[in-house]
Amino acid sequence: MENAKTSKTPMSTSTKLDKDEKSKNVDQKLYRSMIDSLLYLTASRPDMLLSVFLCARFQSNPKESHLFAVKQILKYLAYTPTLGLWYSQDSIFDLHSYSDADFGGYKVDRKSTSGLCQYLGSTLILWFCKK
Repeated sequence: MENAKTSKTPMSTSTKLDKDEKSKNVDQKLYRSMIDSLLYLTASRPDMLLSVFLCARFQSNPKESHLFAVKQILKYLAYTPTLGLWYSQDSIFDLHSYSDADFGGYKVDRKSTSGLCQYLGSTLILWFCKK
């Protein structure tokens, strides 16, 4: 992927990930290692949180379409290498976090989905919800 084109978004708004049983299987170990790396990055890159969480749902049986979505996220990371959250060690701020869950709300496999919202002072820094 060193010579791949970059992407301005981590995932298209028209992308609908599902079980995709007609597609070919991909190497599960490779897919999981890619997802693990991306999950680690979400701590400082909340802009790709939703896309990574959607792809992480298919770790047990990844297909080519799921791998394509993960590669799209990697292309986005190549486009935005300096983007991220950084807090200095001596920063003083109020961080408030709220979360909610919807048990059984995901149409594909009826797994629960959750949402969270974080405020740094009075500024919204992270919002995630998939229902």
